[in-house]
Amino acid sequence: MPDTTTDTPAGRERLVSGPGLLLVWLYGVMVVGAVSRSAYQISTEFGRAPLAYALSAVAALVYAFITYSLVRGGERARRAALVCCAAELAGVLAVGTWTLVRPDAFPDTTVWSQFGMGYLFIPVILPITGMLWLRRR
Repeated sequence: MPDTTTDTPAGRERLVSGPGLLLVWLYGVMVVGAVSRSAYQISTEFGRAPLAYALSAVAALVYAFITYSLVRGGERARRAALVCCAAELAGVLAVGTWTLVRPDAFPDTTVWSQFGMGYLFIPVILPITGMLWLRRR
């Protein structure tokens, strides 16, 4: 039986088995959505709501890094994904609260506006689920 405790490519612990595969799929969908949204908005309307569009781009980068870490596997990738999920949750909670308290600061929505309401609240549910999965692994 191969050693799955090391961080070498041959012995990397898989993080995408079982529910981890669903997490990778959902994060992948969020990457595509956030990258597409932010790229379009930044290239066509950046002057209208630069903060909102920049935050959507940051969300896209966070989603991409978490997706990469989950696919990469291994202990270092697991820890990095766990830290990023915690940072993502903090960002969703901060931006979500900010958009409710000061909606005038956001002429347009971000991926994390109102805790991800425009994305069926997946942005607030996903990091919690990810952290639970990664802590169990």
